[in-house]
Amino acid sequence: MSYPVRDARRRILDEHPTIIEGVDHCADRVAEPWDTARTTDRNAVADGLRSLLEANGLLEQLPVVLADAVEATGATLRAQPVPAPPYVVVTNRGPILRATIESGRLVVRFDVFDVVHDADPGNHPAYCRRDGVRLEVSLE
Repeated sequence: MSYPVRDARRRILDEHPTIIEGVDHCADRVAEPWDTARTTDRNAVADGLRSLLEANGLLEQLPVVLADAVEATGATLRAQPVPAPPYVVVTNRGPILRATIESGRLVVRFDVFDVVHDADPGNHPAYCRRDGVRLEVSLE
C-alpha cells in the first residue's frame, strides 16, 4: 500500500531540512521590525517573505523540493517546476508548492504565519508569526 502524502512529507523533512530552516529564518526577519506580535499589512508579510526567500537563494530551491516530493509519491512531473506560479507561490501564510500528478494535485505548505480574523468584519485580518514552520502536505 502506498502512502504518497506521508512519503512526500518524510522526503522533505529528511532531504531538505536546510530549506525548512531557511524559510523559518526568513519569516523571523519579516516579523522582526513589527512593534507588536502581529501586523495587518498583508503585503509586507507576503512581499517581504518572497523578497527574503529570493535574496537567500531559497526561492530557486523550492522547485527542487517540489520535484523531490513528487518523486517520493512515485509520480512524475509533466514539466520541470519553476519558482513561480503555478508551482511556487509565496502567500501571507508562507510558501506553497503545487504540482498536478496522476492521482491529483500535490500541495506542500510551509506555514510560518497565522491569519487572525477580527470579529468586526470592518477590521483587516492580522498576521502573527508562528512558532517555527508547520509543514503540511496534501493530495487534493
